[in-house]
Amino acid sequence: MVLCSVIENILDQLTFKEGEPMLFSSGLFWVIFLVFLPVYAALKKRRRQMTVFVIAFSLFFYYKSSGWFVLMLTATSIFDWVLSRLMERTDTRWKRRLCLSLSLLASLGILAWFKYANFFMWNWQQMVGGNFEPLDIILPVGISFYTFQSVSYMIDVYKHRVKTTRTWMDYAFFLTFFPALVAGPIVRADYFLPQLEENRSATKTMVYMGLWLIILGVVKKAIVADYLAQYNDLIFVVDPATGIPAYSGFETMMGIIGYTMQIYCDFSGYSDMAIGLALIMGFRLAQNFNFPYKSRNLTDFWRRWHISLSTWLRDYIYIPLGGNRKGTARTYVNNFATMVIGGLWHGAAWKFVFWGAMHGAGLAVHKASRPWLGRIGDSWPVKALSWLVTFMFVMLLWVFFRADTFGDSVAVISHAFSDFDVAYAMPFVAVRWLWLIIMAVIVISHILPTDFWQRAAAWFVRSPWIVKLLVFVVVVQLVLELQGEDVAPFIYFQF
Repeated sequence: MVLCSVIENILDQLTFKEGEPMLFSSGLFWVIFLVFLPVYAALKKRRRQMTVFVIAFSLFFYYKSSGWFVLMLTATSIFDWVLSRLMERTDTRWKRRLCLSLSLLASLGILAWFKYANFFMWNWQQMVGGNFEPLDIILPVGISFYTFQSVSYMIDVYKHRVKTTRTWMDYAFFLTFFPALVAGPIVRADYFLPQLEENRSATKTMVYMGLWLIILGVVKKAIVADYLAQYNDLIFVVDPATGIPAYSGFETMMGIIGYTMQIYCDFSGYSDMAIGLALIMGFRLAQNFNFPYKSRNLTDFWRRWHISLSTWLRDYIYIPLGGNRKGTARTYVNNFATMVIGGLWHGAAWKFVFWGAMHGAGLAVHKASRPWLGRIGDSWPVKALSWLVTFMFVMLLWVFFRADTFGDSVAVISHAFSDFDVAYAMPFVAVRWLWLIIMAVIVISHILPTDFWQRAAAWFVRSPWIVKLLVFVVVVQLVLELQGEDVAPFIYFQF
């Protein structure tokens, strides 16, 4: 009976539960990963068996995150691979275009249905009149990320940038690679597939660096982001009766600043863990964040924030639109259009369109101002003011990312400024002192020079195993002390 009960519990843990996706920051994932790793290591030199095993694990990981949508992911991989092979075997232009068009139509059509059907139908009903009942559509986790990977692969094959994989399993390995599957970084075929071909084992340095990034990611997500969220979530609740947040303007402003730090730690923490897991397995994923809040202009911000998405948008949207090759006015239009598409990629709501449009407008203003900015020099006051303007612009736009509706976003920002009173500062410090300490740690981490973190990583890699164990134990203890009742999902899971 005891054995049956244990088996039932194990099967229950391995079964998909709606609203409980498998997270890198959950204990269940690490238990399963510790079982996965020695089997993976034993199969590493047997490339075919290793590939099959990792695909199976990745599909299981996706099943635990999104249920039977794993079948749709599998079908997408098969459909794309078959079309890519047909495309590579012909030089006839119209046939190649047909293969590419069918792939893009399928991938983007599926994405449009699950993510944007209700949004477009609601807007259509608003224009023509009528009562709209939203369709009961569940958004598959990570569909935006793996769709962009699929699209980039097919375009790269069409343009002869990469060769199609010899087998479906190699393509499935690329598309479903579990560290990056549900929230990026967006993996590019020309960077990843050669690593699969070489199939090199992880060096000791790669393993220790991977462990460092995982620990750093856990600190960012499970300690910093999740703790900050316990307060931040409160201030974005707008009273439907009054149309204003329940907290004072000062407290609301603190929550806005807090969410700015929370979303960075949440998403960059996931990316750190994903890159770290891949390193332990012997694969390198591209850097996704580079201290974005150090930026002194929006152009620099988008070179530092969600780098895999910003470079994807540049290469597959901005440049095909004409980039900066068709005159100044067209460059601004292309920038604006690219960022609007980027905003819509994040969510099917006008608040995301507005967020993208404002970033597009901000990028255009910065590019137009470059001649004038170049004449005023680069003194410390100029650097400080440039940083402040950039940070405030980014911070206020994050409100549209977090608030439930566009109207709530406007209400939160208006309330933060109209009801701001420093008299609330001391009571806030008395109650939220730990929250403020954690915020100060994030600020200091950005102020420190980048090479400090490089030296810290190198120190960890060189340190004795007892030091690594001590660091790990301290981090786990902090997670247990500061965690909420439930493991909070990553913010970017919804995209």
